[in-house]
Amino acid sequence: MNWLKSKKVVAVHSGSFHPDDVFSVALLSILHEGKIKVIRTRDEKIYSQADYILDVGLEYDPAKNKFDHHQVGGAGLRNNKIPYSTIGLLWQKYGEKICGSKEIADLIDAKLIVVIDADDTNFNIYKPIIDGLKPFQLTDIIYSMGPNWKERQLDANKIFLRAVDFAKGVLLREIKVAKDRMEIITIIKSYYEKSRDKRLIIIDSPKVSRFEIWDALDSFPEPLFAVYGSQDDWALLAMRVGRDDFRNRKSLPASWGGLAYNDLVKLTGVSDALFCHPGLFLAGAKSKEGVIKLAELALIEDVKNN
Repeated sequence: MNWLKSKKVVAVHSGSFHPDDVFSVALLSILHEGKIKVIRTRDEKIYSQADYILDVGLEYDPAKNKFDHHQVGGAGLRNNKIPYSTIGLLWQKYGEKICGSKEIADLIDAKLIVVIDADDTNFNIYKPIIDGLKPFQLTDIIYSMGPNWKERQLDANKIFLRAVDFAKGVLLREIKVAKDRMEIITIIKSYYEKSRDKRLIIIDSPKVSRFEIWDALDSFPEPLFAVYGSQDDWALLAMRVGRDDFRNRKSLPASWGGLAYNDLVKLTGVSDALFCHPGLFLAGAKSKEGVIKLAELALIEDVKNN
């Protein structure tokens, strides 16, 4: 077979497809820059010749690029007890290579790969707080792409490859987002290091968001507020208690909540004050000097309510 020489052959089971096998093929497409040949089959005589055997074959041997998890005993558990599916096994071997660093690979693993592992191995990681209500997840999108009972005449292999293209786009985007996020978090941390008063971190980078500020500064105990923005759009942000706790370490003064423009100007004496969020975690001013003044007022423990 001439195509065996020009492309890596990836074998995966035929029939219905799932997020696990779709994302596994997408990963290998990224790894080999699209130079793969996908065969969907359960015929051992055919898939045994492939360069990669995914989600079929009842064998996990990463040295031989055999990545199944359906054999007796499975293919191992994560530290959190979630069983590995094929995508998790592949990510262990190739995640760092396609991401460029272990740090980025670990971020993608925690955000995306482990969720697919849990889905494919029927491990419930969500506890609904409202009966009958559950989130619509990325995995649901993949399932909805497969032919339903009225569409059996459609070419499932072509649809599978369209799903792979979608998953490939998701992976590439998540890798870029993670890399860019790590870069801005490093920049934000540098402002923390340079700050004299660690309670208030002033950030001059105009492209930063509050979520990136929270992520960057969560691990430091001192920051209460951060100032960020550019030109005539500056914001004062209250730091949250922790990564999974959105309560404020110190809220903005209660009397500011929901006020804007003249009302906030009169109360604070800051001439270019713009607004204060009712949640008391965000306020704004036109100038850097104005928002720093708001921050100084917010740091005073006995701010008057009149």
